[in-house]
Amino acid sequence: MEHLKTFLKGLAMGSADVVPGVSGGTIAFITGIYARLLDAISSVNVEAVRVWRRDGFRAVWEHIDGTFLITLGAGILTAIISLAKIIHYLLAEHPVLLWSFFFGLIIASSIHIARTIPQWRWQECGLLLAGVVVAAGISLASPTETTATLPILFLAGSIAICAMILPGISGSFILLLMGLYAPVIGAVKAFDLPILLTVAAGAGLGLLLFSRLLSWLLRHYASMMLALLTGFMIGSLAKVWPWKETISIRINSKGEEVPFVQQMSLPSVDDTLLLSVSLMFCGAILVLALERFGRADSE
Repeated sequence: MEHLKTFLKGLAMGSADVVPGVSGGTIAFITGIYARLLDAISSVNVEAVRVWRRDGFRAVWEHIDGTFLITLGAGILTAIISLAKIIHYLLAEHPVLLWSFFFGLIIASSIHIARTIPQWRWQECGLLLAGVVVAAGISLASPTETTATLPILFLAGSIAICAMILPGISGSFILLLMGLYAPVIGAVKAFDLPILLTVAAGAGLGLLLFSRLLSWLLRHYASMMLALLTGFMIGSLAKVWPWKETISIRINSKGEEVPFVQQMSLPSVDDTLLLSVSLMFCGAILVLALERFGRADSE
């Protein structure tokens, strides 16, 4: 039963990661596995090699919490493979409704994380504001064009994976800002091994280093880190705001025109407004359900 719950949480994380602007780290946090995930990833280190040499494979598997990582990863990959086409269809055909759902989800998630902060001092308030400014700045920044050389792709993989495990910041959106989303997606489609291996190597290094830093910060400065993460999530609402006006378009890997630069606009009073607001409440209710799911799993 525990493995099934972990797999379902991976499904939820993968579903969020498919949407540019929504982070799987947000789902990991509200389902109560964020700290465990960071600890498991950061345990893949030199000490793990020592444990393997001294005590064998079973000991090192327990040391890195291997069953948890494999089960969670299977859920994430299953969601990405099975839901990617559905999510991309909704983004193309019903973007306002989809963004409305995630807008409500992120608002409720921000409230959930803020409630876990044991004390609010000037440090927490300052980091909350800093998180809002940074995430909003990233969300509202205009994408750039970057030459996709192998060193640049390695660096992009390192940065994108760091963003992906931060609640409120989307790794795919970071790639889009760097002008490397299309080359990476094109490499996935064409199975371009040199590019894929370079990005994967950068992502692996970034994940190992950044997860250790985040794990250490959460252990020693939990209150301040939670405030910063809450700020990241609040700031990301600028990206997830459902009603947008397209300023410019780009050609995706399929040769289709898709929005490139957008700015927020006010909603129009039409038949979809009530449905959009209803979906916001559905997103908030889902957070409550995931929160209870995570709490029941930890008891």
